[in-house]
Amino acid sequence: MSYLVQSWTEQKRNQVPFPDRVEPLERTIQFMKENPSAVMNILTEISLHRSASYELSAAISTLEGALHEVSTHRPPQLNQMAVFMPSNVILYSYVLYLLVPSLFVQEIHFRPSSQIKDQLIRLHQLLKDVHGLPIEIQPISQRKFLKQYVAQANLIVFTGAYKNAEEIKLQLNKEQIYLFFGQGVNPFIVAPGADLQSAVSGAIDIRLLNSGQDCLGPDAFFIHESHLPMFTEMLTRQLDSLKFGDNTDAEADWGPIYYDSTLEMASQYLHRHHSDIIRGGSVNFRSRIVEPTVLLRDFEENFEIVEFFSPVFNVVRYRDEGKLIDLLRSGFFMERALGASVYGKADKVVEILKKRHTVTINTTLLSIDDGNSPFGGYGPMANYISYNEKLSFKPILVSQAVGECLRAER
Repeated sequence: MSYLVQSWTEQKRNQVPFPDRVEPLERTIQFMKENPSAVMNILTEISLHRSASYELSAAISTLEGALHEVSTHRPPQLNQMAVFMPSNVILYSYVLYLLVPSLFVQEIHFRPSSQIKDQLIRLHQLLKDVHGLPIEIQPISQRKFLKQYVAQANLIVFTGAYKNAEEIKLQLNKEQIYLFFGQGVNPFIVAPGADLQSAVSGAIDIRLLNSGQDCLGPDAFFIHESHLPMFTEMLTRQLDSLKFGDNTDAEADWGPIYYDSTLEMASQYLHRHHSDIIRGGSVNFRSRIVEPTVLLRDFEENFEIVEFFSPVFNVVRYRDEGKLIDLLRSGFFMERALGASVYGKADKVVEILKKRHTVTINTTLLSIDDGNSPFGGYGPMANYISYNEKLSFKPILVSQAVGECLRAER
């Protein structure tokens, strides 16, 4: 029985550089569907059960669409690829940056983030025994990885901080394709006319994804003053009703924090802004718990926006749509333009955001998460493609980016 979608036809197989690798990917899909606990046992060391389950489903769906994706964008065969893996969503990243590209890259080497090295090593061993593809993990220093693998690679993928990405880019030559995946502010806006129940539920879903430890989480929630009292009341009430549990608890809505740096940053941030806290605010280092916290600020205040992986809702009251637009046009937001969500009637805001962001209307960014489609924004600190001494700022899909870069030079 085939676990691949019907579009995995013989014709499409012949349109990818390595058609013999379709069957190993099919085996991997079958293994993950039939042995979910083997994968989940590793993922829940890092992620909440609910988030890990979502990640597993997304990984399977992306693999099922891999042949159609690669045959559509037609990237040419590459000899070698080097990947700096992110510190979260390790299975989804394994599929996006390693398994799907294996259809057009001869040999792939990847370096795990030090924060999740042990888990990624075990995940790779588990899946490597199934697919047997020339994908190799290199748990070595960044300097050695750069010298031994990045220097020879045709394609490099880096996920992480913009500053680190820029340092690596300086060491590459112009013939190398370099894909950078960073972070964004991901503003969440509740405008006049919004369905507040939908907005509150969406805010909780996206901000508490993996207990806040996900890059899609909004760093600021801009709520129109007409909705603010009811929004904050509904938000705090729903947060009060949520269940805490450890990562193996399938019913838990939020759980402990995995990353040490997150605990430290959250505690420092909440200490600095303790006077703005209207719900929560406690941090327990022993139990690794950051309580879901709501801070309330006024737009006219000089409020601080910081990205950290925590269940923290930075709620900002706004009155004037024009002033909100000016803020969204500012350098800070434009540089980090990735995603945005708007609930209610705010046509001018949406128009401005769509120039640089991937925007969802009356729903969250999770609703458009598709591993076989480009994702991201147009801000240089959010993501970019570097090739042949040119930078391109736009949503990225690896197979599409490679195909476009190499077709452009012909």
